[in-house]
Amino acid sequence: MSRTAEEALRDAGLLAGRCLLVFIFLHEAVSLVGNYAGAAAYMQKSGVPSLLLPAVIALQLGGGLLIAVGILARPAALLFAAFCLLTAILFHWQFADRNQLLHFQKDLAIAGGFLVLACCGPGNWSLGRYFVRQAS
Repeated sequence: MSRTAEEALRDAGLLAGRCLLVFIFLHEAVSLVGNYAGAAAYMQKSGVPSLLLPAVIALQLGGGLLIAVGILARPAALLFAAFCLLTAILFHWQFADRNQLLHFQKDLAIAGGFLVLACCGPGNWSLGRYFVRQAS
């Protein structure tokens, strides 16, 4: 495979990976806005102040869009990795419940994906890379 084809395949994979990683968060942000009171009550029940809900929605929606388009993807990915780890610890710690254990493991796996993205960056197929080229 030529270097150009290899780079294009890598960039296509990074674009697809970015979009797949954040899809769940973009969808969840819309759901949280639609059921704000229910989400706030769930947070309170879990011992997390519902005052944090606007920040959660902002991260999921704003950060998700930034990663999808590849702008500030590395710092946003680090924020998401931390968010996923905190979500696992705060909401899915009851390992006797198989469903909670599965959610805990999924949160860890997603955090791992965001850490890989933070290390690799968004790739060439991103608006961030486009803006860097335009500024040069």
